[in-house]
Amino acid sequence: MKLSCSSRLFGRIGVILSLTLAASVLLGGAGSARAEIGTYILVDAQTGAVLDEKDATRQWYPASLTKMMTAYVTFKAIREGRASLTSPVVQSQNSISEPPSKMGFKVGTQFTVDTALKILLVKSANDVAVALAEAIGGTEEGFITLMNTEAARLGMRDTYYVNPHGLPDNRQVTSARDLAILAKALRDDFPEARNYYNHPGLKFGKKTLRSANREFLLRVPGADGMKTGYICNSGYNVAASVTRNGRTVIAIVLGAASGLERIAFSRELLDKGFRTKSARYTIDNLPHRGGTPPQDNYCKRNEKPDADQLLARYDMTSAKQPVMAYASSRRDPGAVIIGGIHSGSDDNDAEDEGGVQTGNGKVDWGKVMDKIIGPRRIAYEPIVVSLGTPDGPARDPVALALVPLPSPNPVRGGAFAAAEPASAAAGETPGSPGQIFRKGIGFSVPVPAASPGR
Repeated sequence: MKLSCSSRLFGRIGVILSLTLAASVLLGGAGSARAEIGTYILVDAQTGAVLDEKDATRQWYPASLTKMMTAYVTFKAIREGRASLTSPVVQSQNSISEPPSKMGFKVGTQFTVDTALKILLVKSANDVAVALAEAIGGTEEGFITLMNTEAARLGMRDTYYVNPHGLPDNRQVTSARDLAILAKALRDDFPEARNYYNHPGLKFGKKTLRSANREFLLRVPGADGMKTGYICNSGYNVAASVTRNGRTVIAIVLGAASGLERIAFSRELLDKGFRTKSARYTIDNLPHRGGTPPQDNYCKRNEKPDADQLLARYDMTSAKQPVMAYASSRRDPGAVIIGGIHSGSDDNDAEDEGGVQTGNGKVDWGKVMDKIIGPRRIAYEPIVVSLGTPDGPARDPVALALVPLPSPNPVRGGAFAAAEPASAAAGETPGSPGQIFRKGIGFSVPVPAASPGR
């Protein structure tokens, strides 16, 4: 009899446990199935001490964090006298053929290296990245060689570049550790460059172009840079730095599921860094465990967290006030993302910070950001940029010799090749999704002559 009662008792307990487990799967399954952050590292900018890390030597796709090396190579060329901030950059046919994010200037448009760097690091324009690479390296291929040379010299042993912008190419890889080395070198070797990557936006004529990093810069105490990036195969990446009381901490976060998760996680990580005083390793002697990059379509397997999930994980406040005006915890597939254009294609800076409107109601994303990142502490003030180069003797004669002739990307391999439209052959630049300046708008100078050896 006792055995029978015990059996019935344990049987009931088993049923209860099974029901509880089933309920937890139904309620929390979507969150638990998410891949969340792919890899990250937290580093003291002065000592290189590794304050925290996860799979920091695993290879990953850099996306637009590539442009940090593009900037580094450019600043080194300026330091060595091979170029100057007023040297001309020319928008070539090769550069304008890059997919968005892009500016879309007409072929032959000229601007300075200074303007190119600001557009590169704030707006992350791919066409400007190639134009700058051609101006500094003579050709895009020559510049890519310089990128890999610098990576090897800096000890970035998991890194290999095949383009200067970070658009999808599975041969282009890096690691969180390597990017921390690059971020630290960019700060240490070129302290004057810090004013190039701490702006929340650009003002170009009547247009204002917002940085994908703006909410981090405007909300996180002491935030001073550095760069964001996104392609589907990498997820949302960021190199972020914060300075407080004379100490700077750098976080590299790769593979977040959304722009807001990227900011919230990096903010939490950086806050932790200021509470951490000792470390076992530095970025130079961190054990190399390696690991392969994520499989293709990483973004499709790593579901974006909704407002409730973000608040449950990152809410810094004690009050748990509702921020949603609809019951569903899943985003409407047809949601309109304000504050960034994301068509689902491999746009390497398609970000999703901002408000989201759905057919079921609205989420107050401003309130969400107040809770998971912090309220805005400073006003949004974009930096002004313009086209053109200095006239007459003010031009740099060395840099003029580096003005590129149109030439194809030697490693593109036809990945983005497309038939040239008739308007382009006639000297006009057709509009394309994501470019800022459409046909008939912008500035134009004579197109560089064709190479005599072609």
